[in-house]
Amino acid sequence: MENGEGVGKLSDCNSVQVEQGIEQALPKSKLWKICMVASIAAGIQFGWALQLSLLTPYVQLLGIPHRFASFIWLCGPISGMIVQPVVGYYSDNCSSRFGRRRPFIAAGAALVTIAVFLIGFAADLGHASGDPLGRGSKPRAIGVFVVGFWILDVANNMLQGPCRALLADLSGGKSGRMRTANAFFSFFMAVGNILGYAAGSYSKFYKVFPFSKTTACDIYCANLKSCFFIAIFLLLSLTTLALTVVRENELPEEEMDEKLAAGDGSKSKVPLFGEIFGALRDLPRPMWILLLVTCLNWIAWFPFFLYDTDWMAKEVYGGQVGDGRLYDLGVHVGALGLLLNSVVLGFMSLAVEYLGKKIGGVKRLWGVLNFVLAVCMALTVLVTKMAEKSRRYNAAGVLMAPTSGVKIGALSLFGVLGIPLAVTYSIPFALASIFSSSAGSGQGLSLGVLNLGIVVPQMLVSIVGGPWDDLFGGGNLPGFVVGAVAAAASGVLALTMLPSPPADAKPGATMGGFHSEQ
Repeated sequence: MENGEGVGKLSDCNSVQVEQGIEQALPKSKLWKICMVASIAAGIQFGWALQLSLLTPYVQLLGIPHRFASFIWLCGPISGMIVQPVVGYYSDNCSSRFGRRRPFIAAGAALVTIAVFLIGFAADLGHASGDPLGRGSKPRAIGVFVVGFWILDVANNMLQGPCRALLADLSGGKSGRMRTANAFFSFFMAVGNILGYAAGSYSKFYKVFPFSKTTACDIYCANLKSCFFIAIFLLLSLTTLALTVVRENELPEEEMDEKLAAGDGSKSKVPLFGEIFGALRDLPRPMWILLLVTCLNWIAWFPFFLYDTDWMAKEVYGGQVGDGRLYDLGVHVGALGLLLNSVVLGFMSLAVEYLGKKIGGVKRLWGVLNFVLAVCMALTVLVTKMAEKSRRYNAAGVLMAPTSGVKIGALSLFGVLGIPLAVTYSIPFALASIFSSSAGSGQGLSLGVLNLGIVVPQMLVSIVGGPWDDLFGGGNLPGFVVGAVAAAASGVLALTMLPSPPADAKPGATMGGFHSEQ
């Protein structure tokens, strides 16, 4: 699809024809069924929130240095780049008597359970295998943790793609029902975030599961383990309820015949990757610009996502990994900041469409809020310097927590960042649907291509983030400064080069759902 009126009309016409065809083939489902399937997002996001708020400090407690901690997060983008499109493709063509999507959703939930137990009991299994107690590297525990973490990210990606596809199936191709399904999915994502960050900010869960604290697993480790127990229960409950009650629609015979005739079935030698490479080859200029803006945008976000609680614990609270006092307190306050961020995100998500109309278009809204993101990332330096300048010690010479002004400043940054995050979670995906290629790739593939603009920056940050911070003496500020520059560049490109979509004139066109699909 090229940037122009004529092609836009042709694309709109094709979209209408495809939507009408699906609408005739698939029956409409009741709204409560869509709501039940969308609720699985709360269980998925609960686990993601715990990862983002607690796991970076946890891996350092296992003995992985800060400069190498970011490498652990490589499994997210790699699994997002490979697992999700593969699972999505084969779930499209699955002929199981249980349905197309449900077997993959069930398998993903089961793998999440296995992975969470490996992560939570990594220190115990490592000690049982010969790891020493106390500080220092615990190689066997690290090995168990890495295996569990990779399984967890693969399982989460197995869950997300089929869940979204099942929502599309249940929507019967109705655009209004699709927007409602995405709204429910986004709502339950926010619910999962809030619950996950609230759990991460509470340091007494280990008392609910007293067996979680062991010789090899201290209070912080036991609390993380207990949070994961709750995550398993929530995810399995929601998934079991949804898959038991909701019966999905089978792929219509006519649609399967068309897939086989087009070479999308099992007769094709490269059914999946051939389509992806074809989509990349025929990508129009607007989509390339969208990929570039998205890429810079996520280069800005990922340093914060990886090290937000670590920044609060080290730079703001002045704690050190394993000191058991200020560092742990800073991590929990950081998790509270992420909870505040999620609340703002939830409210802002409902206002994206309205603000887009008021400000003159979604691309302008995205550009402006990228500058807000850049300012917030730069202000982390100011908050850090304020914290260092106001360090206080008690009569025994022990460092105290930062002043109220510093804590309020840091938490305010977390809250304000929820505003640009809501736009990041919606506008790029809506624009991808508008700019999608007409060269045989549907919306699923176009969103899969857009996902490259997310996972490639994440891999880049995961590889160079730790060494980059270490080059400047350690800490998290060097990565945050790079994030500020990348956000500003993304804002400039969004305002100057990104085409204005014709959908700006249509009500509801900017409401797209999102998961940190990684």
